[in-house]
Amino acid sequence: MLTDAPVVYDFLCVLEEMALDTTAFQAVYERNLANPFIYYLVAELPGEVIGFVSCHVQFLLHHCGKVGEIQELFVHPDYRQRGIGHDLVATVQFLASQENCINLEVTTNQKRQDTIRFYERESFRSSHYKLVKPIKPISS
Repeated sequence: MLTDAPVVYDFLCVLEEMALDTTAFQAVYERNLANPFIYYLVAELPGEVIGFVSCHVQFLLHHCGKVGEIQELFVHPDYRQRGIGHDLVATVQFLASQENCINLEVTTNQKRQDTIRFYERESFRSSHYKLVKPIKPISS
């Protein structure tokens, strides 16, 4: 929901350990909300968003089918260890099943050892390496 953008922005700044460009964030957020293959879900208590997960669904040639990928998952630190992350992953898994995905994938930074253990408890298994090369965009 568009009204969730400020809290999702705050969550992702904590997750990334840096202030994200607010204008660029808002533009990407709004664009992705319009994409039927991108799911943004929040966990809420009355009047408060306490968690967020995003999942992108795409057709991948090397899988010969659809794959869901968790892009971001964040639970407010005050609400961790209460099963909220598990519930968000379970909901995304259900959506991926409805989308007829053959895999649900996630990538996380190697330094996030607690996050890796969380995903392993959620039955994700390490099977690939992700290599990243920063690209400087060409100004238009």
